[in-house]
Amino acid sequence: MRKKILSRAELLTERAHLRKAGRRLVFTNGVFDILHIGHVRYLEQARTLGDALIVAINSDRTAGELKGDGRPLINENERAEILAALRSVNYVTIFDDVSPRSLIAQLLPDVLVKGGDYALDEIHGRKEVEAAGGRVVSLPFVEGASTSGIIERMKEARQ
Repeated sequence: MRKKILSRAELLTERAHLRKAGRRLVFTNGVFDILHIGHVRYLEQARTLGDALIVAINSDRTAGELKGDGRPLINENERAEILAALRSVNYVTIFDDVSPRSLIAQLLPDVLVKGGDYALDEIHGRKEVEAAGGRVVSLPFVEGASTSGIIERMKEARQ
C-alpha cells in the first residue's frame, strides 16, 4: 500500500509517465476522515473516468481548519493508507493547503472529480483543468452517507 502513497514530487514524476503513455489521470480530493459507503461508491465511479485515480487528502492541519475542532478523527498517514488499500485508488498524496488548487494546477489531471454536494463553479481547480483541455465532473452524492452524519449517530448512541 505504501508504494501508492506519493509525495508531490513523486506524483509529478508519475504524472509525466502517465502522459507519455497516453493514460488519462483522474483527480479528486477531500478529507476522507471516516471512510464510508458514499466514499467507496464515489471513488469507484471516479476511477471509471480514466486510467488512474489520484486521491489527494488534506493534511491533519488543514482538515482541522475545514472541519473544526476534534477533526480529523483519523490521522493523515492512516487515512492515506486506508485509501491506498482500495482497489479503485492508484495513488494517494497528502497536501497541506486548504484548497487543492495549486496541486491541481501542477498536475493538470485529465478529469477533475468532486461529489455532487459541490456545484461545478465551486470546484477548486476547475478553471485550470478546463483551460488545459480537461473535464470537470460532479458525481452524484450518496444521500445519508456522510462522516458528519456518522459522528452524530455515534454521539446519539452513546447517550
